[in-house]
Amino acid sequence: MDVLLTVLLLILMAASSSIIQTFIPIKTPLPILQIVIGCAVALIGFEVELRPDLFLILFIPPLLFEDARKMPIYEFVRSGREILSLALTLVFITVIGLGFLIHWILPEMPIYVAIALAAVLSPTDAVALSGIVGKGRLSKKMMRILEGEALMNDASALVSLKFAILAAIGTISIATTKDVATIGLDFLKLSVGGLIIGASATWIYLKLVQLFSKTKDDDPAVQTIFLMLVPFFIYVIAEEAGVSGILAAVASGMLVGHSGLMTRAPIQMRFRANSAWSLLEYVLNGVVFILLGLQIPGIIAYSMERANAEVTINFMTLFIDVFWIYAFLMLLRFSWLLTMKLFSQFVFKRFPMQFRDFSVRELLILTFSGVRGAVTLAAALSIPLIIGTRYQVIFLAAGVIILSLIVGVIILPILLKGFTLDLAFQVEEETKAKELMTVAATHGVHTLQERLCNNTESEEEQQHIKQVVGQVLHEVERYNGQTDYSPEAQELELRIRLTALQSQRGEVYRLKAAKAISLETADKLIYEIDLAETWLQGKRRKREKPSH
Repeated sequence: MDVLLTVLLLILMAASSSIIQTFIPIKTPLPILQIVIGCAVALIGFEVELRPDLFLILFIPPLLFEDARKMPIYEFVRSGREILSLALTLVFITVIGLGFLIHWILPEMPIYVAIALAAVLSPTDAVALSGIVGKGRLSKKMMRILEGEALMNDASALVSLKFAILAAIGTISIATTKDVATIGLDFLKLSVGGLIIGASATWIYLKLVQLFSKTKDDDPAVQTIFLMLVPFFIYVIAEEAGVSGILAAVASGMLVGHSGLMTRAPIQMRFRANSAWSLLEYVLNGVVFILLGLQIPGIIAYSMERANAEVTINFMTLFIDVFWIYAFLMLLRFSWLLTMKLFSQFVFKRFPMQFRDFSVRELLILTFSGVRGAVTLAAALSIPLIIGTRYQVIFLAAGVIILSLIVGVIILPILLKGFTLDLAFQVEEETKAKELMTVAATHGVHTLQERLCNNTESEEEQQHIKQVVGQVLHEVERYNGQTDYSPEAQELELRIRLTALQSQRGEVYRLKAAKAISLETADKLIYEIDLAETWLQGKRRKREKPSH
């Protein structure tokens, strides 16, 4: 009962945060607000222990799976060098460079523990970034790179952390070139093995879906549930096989997205799956930051107690350490981005990276977009208790998370001020696609018209078919914006249609309350009205331009 109550309270806090956000006069990013709510609730005595093993299996696989599912493979491949340069190369540079710097400045922290702390601080959080800058503020090119980086660097950072911990507790040795080569091979095995298991298990799942979809009893609700369970099972299978469960979940999500499973699925499954994933994403992301906030008061109190008990360390020193560690992280990130830009200009001239076309301002945006999130804290908490400086690692990790979010909230809006996106290409692309859609619809309808007319000799029926075809094609042209209707007229039509649907819904509810129609009939009619309204609301959202 205690566990159930805790889960319900966490979900309630996550949901309430959006309501609270609307009443705050100062615009506050939702992740920041959720952390504050978590801190406030913890201060009044509500405590929830964040178990890293449960956190990594309950939160990370579904979130990474869904992000990967929405990431087009061709765009990931197109930005592959940029993503890998940040998610792999920069992570390893950070782990080694920051690790040795921490050990040099904090000699009481053993070298492998310092490297473990650097690994903990390596992964970025795209969800926290979206909460800070909002959707549509960054260019598509920049956002794809940041999202791809966040997908991949969790795995590289956590694998690096694993080896650092093993070295810290003496399980493995990193003293010779052979030891380093062995670790490199193990890293390759973990990474490639995770990708192979994720892809293989997902291929089997997709084949089973194809098989079951041919049966008459195929239930969209059942398929939706199975789809939502996929990332959890694949993560567990990969971890049990001794490879990266995170990369397995990422590979699974990309394969599901590329397979066209959702595009070929029945409309009922698409609606249910998209709604279910949106709800799950919202709850998980909210609970993640609530949990993060719940840990902070306890971390601060315990760190103060431990620091005051030691002669060589005081709490203020730990507090200052947070600032220089974060400053070095940002300096290292910017230096790497600038190096990639210069290399693309002067070395990789034939095959330049996308960084070549980024201005210094855009490089700064990419730099401060590297905010840290809950994965960093969960990784810090996973460090074994036998490591004496564990409390320092946890405090410094929590401090860098909070500082990166605060600096992001302050700096990114300044850097983005006056930063406009060129939406002309997107508009042109959409217009061209709609023209081709209209051509395809016209061809398909005329083919059907010819077949129907050939099956009847009645001129009256043929005339009726032509009339219906004309009406349908006119509706297609209107939907694709290929009519002479002004934007004002189109908006007015949308308002009138939505009003009509709302009136129809109200009448159905009245008939249902008066027992003039059965519950089954009412549900069927409401479902049809909801589908129509969803379509119209989608058209309205497309017409709204993002504000900058």
